[in-house]
Amino acid sequence: MFGVRVLTSNNKSEAEKPFWISYADLMTALMTLFLVVMVASLISVTQKITLETQDEKNRIKDIETICSTLKIKAQSLNKDIVVDCHDNRVNFGEAGRFNKDGFKLKNDGEQALTDIVPIILEAANSDIGDKWFKQVLIEGFTDTDGSYLYNLHLSLLRSEWVMCTLLDDKKNIGLSIDQKKSVNTLFLAGGVSFNDAKQSKDESRRVELKLQFYGLKEKMENNQLDQPVFNITRPEICQIS
Repeated sequence: MFGVRVLTSNNKSEAEKPFWISYADLMTALMTLFLVVMVASLISVTQKITLETQDEKNRIKDIETICSTLKIKAQSLNKDIVVDCHDNRVNFGEAGRFNKDGFKLKNDGEQALTDIVPIILEAANSDIGDKWFKQVLIEGFTDTDGSYLYNLHLSLLRSEWVMCTLLDDKKNIGLSIDQKKSVNTLFLAGGVSFNDAKQSKDESRRVELKLQFYGLKEKMENNQLDQPVFNITRPEICQIS
């Protein structure tokens, strides 16, 4: 009488197909979007790393240029001065050595300072020097005789004496007032004891200048150039009456 239509399994399968096709398309689209975002992120990160790497290469090249120029000029003025561009250090050979328990350089040591300091200041005031030059650390070294605290104090006396010599108006270093102001902001006296002893004790009792440069992301403080980093407060070292 009344016909009953029975839905076969085949018809059921056909009814579900539109749903699963739409779901599959949605998942495909989401996966594609995810891949696009990941590729874009990877490209962005890669470009940033490449840019930072290139900037660091440029920084290293600039520093090498500063040191190489300094080395050439120093060698033409004084054969005792040795500029090491690998470690960015300046040493003075025998001219930069102290007597045992002493903290004053001889006349040839003062002459070496007279020759090298104006060149360093010139390099620091150049275009690339103004960009990367941070400071010059005066390091006084000792031999291994005596206690650690004694040698630490002695090394500090040696570096302080060099600093005082550069700033003392009574010393014939030949620096102008402006140059002494630059020394007072750029140079830093610091004792290091016998951390880097040489083969002989005579060679260990020395002074060296460590050239320090800014890192790629390091920023100079705005007030750094306006404040001196050293004040002469010990006249018994500087021999200031």
